Formats: sequence, structure tokens, C-alpha cells
Amino acid sequence: MSETIEVSREDKSRARKAVVAAGLGNALEWYDIILFGFMATSITAVFYPGEGLSAQLMTWATFAITFVVRPLGAILIGRYSDKHGRKSALSLTIGLMTLGVFIIVVLPGEATIGIWGAIGLIIARIIQGISAGGEFGSATAFLTENAKRGKAYYASFQTATQGISMFLAAGVSWIFSSTLSEEALHSWGWRVAFALGLFIGPVGWYIRSKMDDTPEFKAAEKTDNPLRVLLGENFGRLFSAFLIIAMATISVYLITFLPQFAVTNLGLDAWAAFPGAVVAGVITLIGAPFAGRLADRVGPTTVMIPTTIVGIIVAWPMFILLTANPSIGVLTLCEAIVGLFMVFYFGPMPALLSELFPVKVRSSGMTIAYSFGVAIFGGFAPLILTALLGATGLLTVPGFYYAGLSLLSLIGVIMARKLYSQR
Repeated sequence: MSETIEVSREDKSRARKAVVAAGLGNALEWYDIILFGFMATSITAVFYPGEGLSAQLMTWATFAITFVVRPLGAILIGRYSDKHGRKSALSLTIGLMTLGVFIIVVLPGEATIGIWGAIGLIIARIIQGISAGGEFGSATAFLTENAKRGKAYYASFQTATQGISMFLAAGVSWIFSSTLSEEALHSWGWRVAFALGLFIGPVGWYIRSKMDDTPEFKAAEKTDNPLRVLLGENFGRLFSAFLIIAMATISVYLITFLPQFAVTNLGLDAWAAFPGAVVAGVITLIGAPFAGRLADRVGPTTVMIPTTIVGIIVAWPMFILLTANPSIGVLTLCEAIVGLFMVFYFGPMPALLSELFPVKVRSSGMTIAYSFGVAIFGGFAPLILTALLGATGLLTVPGFYYAGLSLLSLIGVIMARKLYSQR
């Protein structure tokens, strides 16, 4: 991350093109993931009709299936990326993600084809899970390896594009839920919302197919078995990266969970959480690149460690405030605070993970750490929180959960700093 490296106009152009190529696929992936959470009530009505906790749990279990298969995608696509290049891996991931979204858009529900609707939804989510498993590591490697200088800045667009996705998913959900009747939303509105994401896929695939592979990958030593090298020589780095993922991923999935929490547990309107998600998305979109610039100057860990400490301290009081004052204004404030955590923690994180692994296992290391971390800490979060809320009746449970995962990330970042000399 040295600022003394000379960068030509061609180098800058290549780095900017990499942002577009990586960002479009990342935007599609996260638009779909976030939208699924926001449209959980409609998906429940179409594929798991029924009342009460069991129907909600079935929907969140289907949501979580994507994350169960992510590690498989991480192993397969991460290995492919380290052997054959970032470009090929990224073209594959965006193709699979687009296919999964298309299946969801056209899939008939339980009223038309019975249980096969739910089975088809699960198949679509599996395809998306395999794609998502390989996306983050390959895209982050593509960004950092195309940047001679300002690696944290360019890598921060992984987070910024998630802000775009959150803004778009929340905005579309807000408009649809406030203008359509419940019947129309459940019948066709949610499908149109997913279909909007299909416009991203072909454009992203075309741009990725026209990019060259990264200079660092071309110049690096290759290995025929990246997984063996990763587990045998870099397991400590892998474990550190796994812990680092926790706070980043729970920030996204907490916001995804809040619409249903607002309706079911706070008694607010169905659209109540969407304004805050729009605000959080804008904060992340605008703030992440600034956090990346800061991380290039002082080091990612120097930015991330204080953020985890604040997260640990603030999370539980935040939910005490929300549950004592259940209103759209307070909910929006809480989501904005989580958006700030995303900026100063998630923004520098991709660069830290990239620098943590050597080039020959970089994609495998990041995809596997990220996929296991997202699956365990994020993908199962709505399911775990729904079950805990049902079992305990304690509305501040999400705050405890967030604080606990922030503590794990603090340990992971300190490991990266002390054991592996990361700034």
C-alpha cells in the first residue's frame, strides 16, 4: 500500500475498469440477497402459506440454504480462480447468479405446483449460493491486484456497491409495499422487484469478459493445489480472516432482518424499516471509499479496531432504545448507525483480507473465509434471531448478537495485526 509507487494513466484506467467489472456482479449478488430479506413476507405467502412462527422459519431456512452451499462454491471457484485467473472466475459467478435470479422470477408458487414451488426456490438459492461463494474473493483479488496504489480505496468499492444494492433493494421494496395492495405485492409485485436485478447480469458478464486478467496474478507463482497450500501453510491467516468477517456480515443481515422484526415484534407498518435501509445504503455508498482512503494512509486495522469496540458498546443500548421507542424515526436512526459501522469496518476489510493472503492462494483464502463467515455469522442470523426471539421474548436479543459477533471480529483483526504484520 505504499504511496511512493508510480502509477501511470494506463494503471489508473485499468483499476477503474476493474471497479466497474467487479462492482456490477457484487451489486447483483447483494441486491438479490437483501431483496429476499425485504420480501420475506411475500415469499412466505407464495411458497410457504400459513400463519405464525413456523412459516417464517421456513422462509429464513430457505434464505440460509444459500449460505450452506457457499463454502462449496468458495472451494470450487476459489481454486479455479487461483489456477486459471480472476477474469474467468468472475464471468462464471455472474452467469450463475443471473440464472438463479431468473428462476426465482418465473417460478410458480405453492398454489400452482404445490411443494415443487418450494423445491424450485431451494434449487435457485443453491445455484446462487455456489455463485456467491466464489464472488467475493475473486472480485476482491481482481480489484486489489489491478491497483498499484490505493488498494484499500479500490477494494472499498466492494462495500460501496453493497450500499448501492441496499439502497436499490430498500427503495424498490419501500415503493412497492407502500403503493401496492398486499394482494398485488404477493401476487406479482415481489417478482417485478427481483426481475429488475436481471438487467445487471448481462451487462456485468459482458464487461467482465472483455477485461484482461490482473498483472499480479500473471506474474505470481502458481500452485496446482491451492487448497492444500492454503490449509497447510496459511491456516492461521484463514482463521483470522474468518473471524474478521463476523461484524461485516451481521451488519448487512441485521438490516435485512429488520423489516420483518419491525412488523412482527414492534408492531410497525410493513414499510417501516425501508427508509432506514435506504439511509444506510447511501451512507455506505458514499462513506466506504472515504474509509478506504483513510485505510490506505493509516492501515485497515487502525480503522477497524476502534469500530469494533464502538460496535460492542453501542449494539445493546441501541436495541434498548428501539424497543422502548418503537417508531420509524428511531428504527431509521439505528439502521443509520449500522450503516456507519459498515463504512468504517466493512469499507477497509476487503483490502485487509487481500493483503493477508499470498497471491497464489489469495482467491481461495478470501472466498473460503468469507463464505464460511457469511454462512455462520450472517446467513443464519435471521433464522437464529427469529428462533431466539420466539424462545425468549427478549426484544433486545439482536443487540446481544451484534455485540458478540463484533467481539469475535475484534479478536480476528488483532490477530491479523499482531501475528501477520497487517497495518
